Amino acid sequence: MNSFSRQALDAARRAFDIEAQAISACMDRMDWDAFGRAVTLLAQAPRIAASGCGHSGIACRHFAHLMCCIERPARFLSPAEAVHGGMGFLQAGDALLLASRGGKTAELLPMLDIARTKGASVIAVTEDGASPMAQGAGVWLPMYVTRECDKYNSQGTTSNAVLNAIFDALQTALIEQTGYQQSQFALIHPGGAVGQRLNRR
Repeated sequence: MNSFSRQALDAARRAFDIEAQAISACMDRMDWDAFGRAVTLLAQAPRIAASGCGHSGIACRHFAHLMCCIERPARFLSPAEAVHGGMGFLQAGDALLLASRGGKTAELLPMLDIARTKGASVIAVTEDGASPMAQGAGVWLPMYVTRECDKYNSQGTTSNAVLNAIFDALQTALIEQTGYQQSQFALIHPGGAVGQRLNRR
């Protein structure tokens, strides 16, 4: 294998620029009224589920963990398992967050219909406001992706970064909305360097 090339270095630097620009552009295009409604729904929901496919699904796992870290009971629902009984997790008043850049992911649309029938709130995070997912959800949060990082514009890189930025922003807002305290987090996070710092007397 050749040594690290100038082309590879330039591509790596561009990746940072592309993702930073996309996150900034997404913030500028965010519907903050819708964002506020999403925060309210998540704060009030007894339980939260999140689902997506591919990179979106991986980001949704991160989102579910973020919710648990501020004691909003949450789990990732596999799209495959959801339509084979997994949707039984959701009850009336709960919240389901669905993420899909195109908003047409076939595996997610039945989940949206089931959630609505059961009386759970649906938050859709997608780039296409005219998509079935955005139109069917109670709240649509727009994501915006300038382009993916790779030269073929095909890997879910920037998409993943933007989704995670939205999810991080939701958690940050929920901390304020619910009055969540660092002492509460210290109790459930005794492990690692963070746990040692938080629980130091």
